[in-house]
Amino acid sequence: MTYSHRNLATEQKEACQKAQQITAICEELSISLDPIDWQGSGMRAWVSVDTIKIADLMDLRQLDSASILRRVQIKLLERAAIASMHGQSGLKALMWSPVDVVQPQEFLSLWIITMESDERIAIAEYIKNGRRVYEPYELDVNDKQQLTKLFGPMRTGEYHLGDTVIVEEHQRKCSGEIIYILPPGKVVTNRKSPSKGYHTISGKAYTNDASARYMVDCHDGFPHLVSQSQVTVEAGDATPLVTL
Repeated sequence: MTYSHRNLATEQKEACQKAQQITAICEELSISLDPIDWQGSGMRAWVSVDTIKIADLMDLRQLDSASILRRVQIKLLERAAIASMHGQSGLKALMWSPVDVVQPQEFLSLWIITMESDERIAIAEYIKNGRRVYEPYELDVNDKQQLTKLFGPMRTGEYHLGDTVIVEEHQRKCSGEIIYILPPGKVVTNRKSPSKGYHTISGKAYTNDASARYMVDCHDGFPHLVSQSQVTVEAGDATPLVTL
């Protein structure tokens, strides 16, 4: 939709209404928005959180509450991940992957943000002082109590703790050690975006693998959580190269 000087008043009225509507939705979601300059920019006014631009009013005008939350999560999760990478500027996020954990937890949700460098950064979403906040989540892979709290009691599977295996995930292979065995759970399919890579934040979850899942530490950040069909035994002493 385009506007001329003749209908500027109409645009400002619509922009005012949309700004109020989106602000109300975000308040219900415990998201505090920056002031929206609908008076000066109309429907092209930016909606921002802590100076991070989410989208303009025009882009958000027909989205429901869940869709607006996803837009905010994408931006703020990425910002938290970048902030945790001290001294590495200019990188962007490629994947936003929700982690399936047992409930309840002290956080609302846990995400793995995969950066352009292939580093996997864990970010937890909390409600603090009535607002959603996103902070790095520290995992001690040697702390079995922490792993049990996240994923429940350890199970048995075809592979064993300490096994070195090859993991294939998102068209990428890496070698790592099994550090925990999980029960069958959700597997997330990914939708590829031309501009941002894989957005698992908007993926579809389903349960199609009755076998155990494995937590595999490939030393690239947060360990990989994969189904048995994504795991193969490393042949001999050869260490496979990462392929993209």
